[in-house]
Amino acid sequence: MAGENSFDVVSQYDEQELANALDQTRREITTRFDLKDTRTELTYDAKKKALTILTDSEFTLKNVRDVLESKIVRRGLSIKILKPGNIEQAGGNRVRQVIELQSGISQDLAKEITKLIRDNFPKVKGQIQGDAVRVVGKSRDDLQAVISALKAKDYPVPLQFNNYRG
Repeated sequence: MAGENSFDVVSQYDEQELANALDQTRREITTRFDLKDTRTELTYDAKKKALTILTDSEFTLKNVRDVLESKIVRRGLSIKILKPGNIEQAGGNRVRQVIELQSGISQDLAKEITKLIRDNFPKVKGQIQGDAVRVVGKSRDDLQAVISALKAKDYPVPLQFNNYRG
């Protein structure tokens, strides 16, 4: 085969699975004995791509985050999409934490990925395209080796490999 094979390296999450995880978390908060009367609010702002947890104490906040993380993992999402902010005091002796949701590959990370590809796989090219990296090569085996190498590295965001064209 003389044609080129390619795939994209992206970092994204399924919005519907996230919504399901949030609904399950809210349900568990209202029924769990230690969280039932804590006046906990869990809100999701789709435009800002952020979650806000508002509750009575830092201890309760930690428990709510544990429940949220377990539901996210059960729905097949990565915990790496969560970027928790500082815990701050809110009115009425309550605490608030804003958790940003990460999607897309930053320019610095994209440069690091393309450098890894350039240094270790001379027959494969990596190109930054917005918040994704396109990987192109003649051999499918070389592309599989790139995927294996990227999976072996621990990046701060979850990576997915899609648009595989052969």
